[in-house]
Amino acid sequence: MAQEVKLSMDGLLLNWLKQVGDSVKAGEIIAEFEADKATVEVTAPADGVIIQLAATVGDEVKEGTTIARIGAGGESAAPASAPKAEPVAAAPAPSAAPAAASNGASVMDNGRVKASPLARKVAEDKGIDLKQVAGSGPGGRIVRADVEGFTPAAAAPAQTAPAASAPSAAEGAVTLAQTYGKLPEGDDVEILDISRMRKAIAKATITSFMMAPHFYVTMETDVAELLKLRKQLNDQLADSGVKITVNDMIVKAVALALKRFPNLNTHYYGEKLVRHKRINVAIAVALPNNGLVNVVSPNADKTTLSEMARYHAQMFADAREGKIKPEYVQGGTFLVSNLGAYGVDSFSAIIDSPQSGALAVGAAQLVPVVLKDGTIGVGNRMKSTLSIDHRISDGAEGAQFMQYYKELIENPMRLLV
Repeated sequence: MAQEVKLSMDGLLLNWLKQVGDSVKAGEIIAEFEADKATVEVTAPADGVIIQLAATVGDEVKEGTTIARIGAGGESAAPASAPKAEPVAAAPAPSAAPAAASNGASVMDNGRVKASPLARKVAEDKGIDLKQVAGSGPGGRIVRADVEGFTPAAAAPAQTAPAASAPSAAEGAVTLAQTYGKLPEGDDVEILDISRMRKAIAKATITSFMMAPHFYVTMETDVAELLKLRKQLNDQLADSGVKITVNDMIVKAVALALKRFPNLNTHYYGEKLVRHKRINVAIAVALPNNGLVNVVSPNADKTTLSEMARYHAQMFADAREGKIKPEYVQGGTFLVSNLGAYGVDSFSAIIDSPQSGALAVGAAQLVPVVLKDGTIGVGNRMKSTLSIDHRISDGAEGAQFMQYYKELIENPMRLLV
């Protein structure tokens, strides 16, 4: 029986690495998709032969859609009678006279708009005229992100409105100028397109910051014992190729603190709260192309530091090379963002909704401190700031969470138990 290959998230099909008739092994990469914040690899679920490709490069495909089928080993190709995958039909052209197109390559000579089925659905739901949307997909094709990032204020009115009431392009530009300011011109500026990833980041952070009432709790920790234990562990692991980082130990401490304070492992869904039983710590990773992706350390409260370090190293390397697997970016319940490598003293992070919290970590630094005997000495200190959604938690719980996190960092042997 053929195995179906299904997409685990919405995405734009970028590339097929295998074709009908090709043999594949379980876990072998067969396609690449562009999700909102990353290029995601799709792997074969079993050994066999590709007998059908059910999506075309440039298609926007929804989560759960079957994109390919793999037959039993030995089959060279799909049988002649097998149904061939057909592209999803475009929506019928409107009967009313269309408004003047402003999106260039997205409109074909016959007046039809090149757009993915999902983009059409989103546009229909939002009441957006696709002829006013610029396409960023292959050949100017309009994809979901283009519709979601479109500014309705610049659009023409619904086609049922009298033609005389339609605002001119100049009037639309005035509306944008009032919001963002006039677009600079001249030889001393370079105008850049916004990438799909940056659009997704912009949308997610604006939504979170506007909807979730953030408050912050900052605490300084002594990391001398943490750094000492890390060196001892890495000396013991020298022959294994595993190297534990400070960030690995921070993720572990956060996971154990979430176990003690499960309310901060809870997500807000309007009228309901969802408390997660698994503690999957998301970790913000900077990408080479000025991007950002949150990868996930699953079951971080139960995973040993050495296992965690090995998995994190592989996951970070894959993410920076654009080889992200779906499991790397799914299921995060709380976020850790660490800018210590850049020498940042402290900062605060925006919560990744619907999560209820994020921990922002600065650099470990040698600073003057007052010792227990009252004299001045040198200590190794690190500042961490907890962002909390006030709809789920309050200041006292945030402070208690940070107190326990501080205890774990300053008594790091507890991370090994």
